[in-house]
Amino acid sequence: MRMQLGLPVGCMLVLMLMTTVLTRTGTVPVPTPLSALPGARGCPMAQFKFLPPQDMKAFRRAKDALEESLLLKNWSCSSYPFPRTRDLRQLQVWERPVALEAELALTLKVLGTMANSTLGDILEQPLHTLRYIHTKLQACVPAQATAGPRPRGHLRRWLRRLQVASKRVSPGCLEASVTFNLFRLLARDLNCVASGDLCV
Repeated sequence: MRMQLGLPVGCMLVLMLMTTVLTRTGTVPVPTPLSALPGARGCPMAQFKFLPPQDMKAFRRAKDALEESLLLKNWSCSSYPFPRTRDLRQLQVWERPVALEAELALTLKVLGTMANSTLGDILEQPLHTLRYIHTKLQACVPAQATAGPRPRGHLRRWLRRLQVASKRVSPGCLEASVTFNLFRLLARDLNCVASGDLCV
């Protein structure tokens, strides 16, 4: 006696079979957490694609003052937390906010320490802007950090480098690295995260 399946049950079995086959062949893309995508709800980074002219002017004044301050210090560095060879475009779109958040956290830590010196007035506006950007950026990271895939490859090495630098690199070298990286952070890294998957 031949058993006949109803149409709804038959369709369900076909869909389940197709899902199994596609998963095993690797043709089903792994979904990216929406909360980790620039421009997605909860990750409002598109507004930072271009910073207002007055903010950029404040950053230029701060960078000039920081460079003058460094000239008065006797420092020699063998390594930098922000190597020139790194490029956020090497990372997947969901990884970029994670990398930028770590970069911003170290930058804020170092500049915050320097602001306690005679540079307080000059760094006040740039620090305010960076803290605001950091707050918005953190909305992109927590959900990804707990629900998304673990960091690996370029991202893992990048996060590890920043973590080690904050503990082992001398204060003078950290100040120099943050100073020389400041406009790269604003003009390239922040712009890339704000551009989402259009950053290629």
